[in-house]
Amino acid sequence: MGIKMNKPIIFGQGDLTLEQIAAIALGAPVALSEDPAFIEKSNRGAAFLDQLLREEGVIYGVTTGYGDSCTVAIPPDLTSELPLHLIRFHGCGLGADFDEQHVRAILATRLSSLARGFSGVRLVVLDQLIQLLNLNVHPRIPQEGSVGASGDLTPLSYVAAVLIGEREVYFEGNLRSTAEVFEVLNMEPIELKPKEGLALMNGTAVMTGVACLAFERAAYLGKLTTRITAMMSVALQGNEFHFDEALFAVKPHPGQQAVASWLRSDLQAERPPRNSDRLQDRYSLRCAPHVIGVLEDSLPWLRQLIENELNSSNDNPIIDPDTERVLHGGHFYGGHVAMAMDTLKIAVANLADLLDRQMAQLMDYKFNNGLPLNLTGAEGHRQAINHGFKAVQIGTSAWTAEALKHTMPASVFSRSTECHNQDKVSMGTIAARDCIRVLELTEQVAAASLLAATQALEIRKKQGDLDDHPLSAALQTMRATVLEDFELVIEDRMLEPDLRLCIKRIRSQHWPLYPEAGA
Repeated sequence: MGIKMNKPIIFGQGDLTLEQIAAIALGAPVALSEDPAFIEKSNRGAAFLDQLLREEGVIYGVTTGYGDSCTVAIPPDLTSELPLHLIRFHGCGLGADFDEQHVRAILATRLSSLARGFSGVRLVVLDQLIQLLNLNVHPRIPQEGSVGASGDLTPLSYVAAVLIGEREVYFEGNLRSTAEVFEVLNMEPIELKPKEGLALMNGTAVMTGVACLAFERAAYLGKLTTRITAMMSVALQGNEFHFDEALFAVKPHPGQQAVASWLRSDLQAERPPRNSDRLQDRYSLRCAPHVIGVLEDSLPWLRQLIENELNSSNDNPIIDPDTERVLHGGHFYGGHVAMAMDTLKIAVANLADLLDRQMAQLMDYKFNNGLPLNLTGAEGHRQAINHGFKAVQIGTSAWTAEALKHTMPASVFSRSTECHNQDKVSMGTIAARDCIRVLELTEQVAAASLLAATQALEIRKKQGDLDDHPLSAALQTMRATVLEDFELVIEDRMLEPDLRLCIKRIRSQHWPLYPEAGA
């Protein structure tokens, strides 16, 4: 991903990228900027809030209750307890826990927002988040419970609770109490100032951190789907001139053109085509650049939406230390991330649908141009009892159907909550979680398709079909590297281990693919 894992990623000195958040998720170290201007701005914001508190100014969430309770004045002697109550009553998350990579992305994303200096938090709070990341202390964060406006309050309460020494963390592969791990590491819980609990929780860090990782996975899947399509085209003896440069010049979507270019390169489409009596391939081959191209052309503006959110101050109220103003608004609203995730999950699900249709062709002797039924590698009289990829194709259909089912846009399902104070909410976190599920399912489809395409190419090689039309260097390398893990299916066997290993390879972006569009 272009980020050196041994060089700390610095917070407080400028904007961060999706790739940097992905690197942190994988374990890259982090640090706070040592720039005096950054330190001075952070200190001024916290000092300004202290001054207001001494002067008994009305500050939402500091001298008032939260949400609909903003009209409730907090007695001065209780303001120090207010953040503890905020953290504790939001400890109602349910569902599965986020895995440790997603937790790291969430921590980094919240840190990015707070380090911009408009949240009124002290440097000690930022430093504690830095320590959690560098010491691999990962708060247990349940996935369910956020409506994505007033921020990701419930899931982020699990981050805030860890800073004060409460709840649980994953550490060295085990779930342990925070207090126990802090004692082992000689870490001290923080006593939060009145605004700091709200600043930690009232933001879009969960949906945005998840979105950063979703973007990375989707970008790789688009390229992998292109490579698999090239392998499928060879296996099905398709017409590579469907990807002709002159053809795509007349419909100039740049991402679509990039996909067609990658396919031309993989298929060596400048040479004479194979002998074929079929003028036009079925849509799942012929229209592959148009399907994958939608994702490729969406990625630049999706990146813009996600990275703008990543590099924003998105809590409430905003504390401006330069003008000494407290600005009340709604920057916790995650609508941009919700739109990005609803869009991305649709584009990714279409990749699954494309590969599913290619797989259906590959298995069916009526459409696969001479390959054995169900792609079995068995020959002779043993072919009758062997079924090759028959069940894998059924599984692919199931995974695709589930991915398509999850494309219902979450952002249109706003609910009125919290005594109608939060009466229009983004559902951005649900959209992001949906997107992750669609990615998981599509990666499963891609794994099945890649193994099936590799099996088909080996059968074509045995049949002598590649003698006069050899594979390009890129496809030869892809086939060879897949075969390092995968033994051809001759006699029927359990393929779950092969599929799981291939999925692991996909998620680690094991195979180098194509350059960025326009590079």
